Amino acid sequence: MIPAEQQIEILKRGAVDLISEEDLKRKIETGKQLRVKLGADPTRPDLHLGHAVILKKMRQFQELGHKVIMLIGDFTAMIGDPSGKSKTRPPLTLEETRQNAHSYLEQCKLILKDDPEVLELRYNSEWLEPLNYADVIRLASRYTVARILERDDFTKRLNNGTPISLHELLYPLTQGYDSVALEADVELGGTDQLFNNLVGRTLQGQYEQEPQVVLTLPLLVGLDGTEKMSKSLDNYIGLIDAPEVMFAKLMKVPDTLMENYFTLLTDLPLDQIQQIISGHPVEAHRILARNICQWLHPDADIAYAEQRYDEVAKGGIPDDLQTTTVPETDFNDTGKVGILKLIVLGGLATSNKEARRFVEQKGIKLNGELFTDPQAFLDLSEPVVLQRGKDKFARLSR
Repeated sequence: MIPAEQQIEILKRGAVDLISEEDLKRKIETGKQLRVKLGADPTRPDLHLGHAVILKKMRQFQELGHKVIMLIGDFTAMIGDPSGKSKTRPPLTLEETRQNAHSYLEQCKLILKDDPEVLELRYNSEWLEPLNYADVIRLASRYTVARILERDDFTKRLNNGTPISLHELLYPLTQGYDSVALEADVELGGTDQLFNNLVGRTLQGQYEQEPQVVLTLPLLVGLDGTEKMSKSLDNYIGLIDAPEVMFAKLMKVPDTLMENYFTLLTDLPLDQIQQIISGHPVEAHRILARNICQWLHPDADIAYAEQRYDEVAKGGIPDDLQTTTVPETDFNDTGKVGILKLIVLGGLATSNKEARRFVEQKGIKLNGELFTDPQAFLDLSEPVVLQRGKDKFARLSR
């Protein structure tokens, strides 16, 4: 068995909060297999590299012989976690959460070891749905309103006069009760989950359990360099993106985030990371892209993904573009459709006005050639490929 000190050094890498290191050391030294919980409300079906940060930490616990519990919050997703939100998040139905959970779990297994010895899958509807009203009142009696309102996002909303619904105040208690039900030894989460996870630690003490260790990891900043990675902000790298797409996106990681991405998403030694990022920026990006693509696509030809990136960077057209079929209703009486509408349908602009500006500023290519006529109409007798900038493409056909 790996000594406790060595395990802790592995597990601390990239962590923001560890409450507490002494407790974790003591738990490891007992020699028992720790139960490591990660709760996730499946509000969306797809995962990105931001999720991979925590999943990678879970895999480290697995490699050290501990059991990770992937807790799907199918019940709590119906409440809506207000953490970090400036307003109430719309709740989902139980059916919606379970549909999302299926996709979520399949993607998690790209990183986690799918072995029942070190992986347990649970749904919190198992113990939350049977609770009656008296049970909820008794649970609520174990935590004070003052403590709940200490949470930063609640404080901001109170100060701003933004309404807080009573069900949102119950969310941290509900999540904390998950730790009691699972008898968790450790709970993982992003930094935005610190308060909720500490509630679980407190509740376990109330239920005469040994309080869990709380370990948080930073929220991965997206490709825009300013906001956390999110599909809604279109600054994400999908966990199931094709290797060619993933490689190209990783080449766009801002230089200021390179150390963060290397530390959280690779196993390279920290001194080697410093050496890499102090070298040529383009080569550093290539090393990052190769490492992450090989990790998530172990059977793929990463050299080919890099080759396609180079070809596109030199003006080539990717050969794996999906084709968008243009509806017949978009064609005029002569059987043609305007170039501006095609640019919008291809997702290269959000409006005809924006599309016109791209054309007039010589930012659009048609089949690899510069296109400068915003008044043009095409009959699409053959599929066409539109390009904006170096790496935004759309293939359209009738």
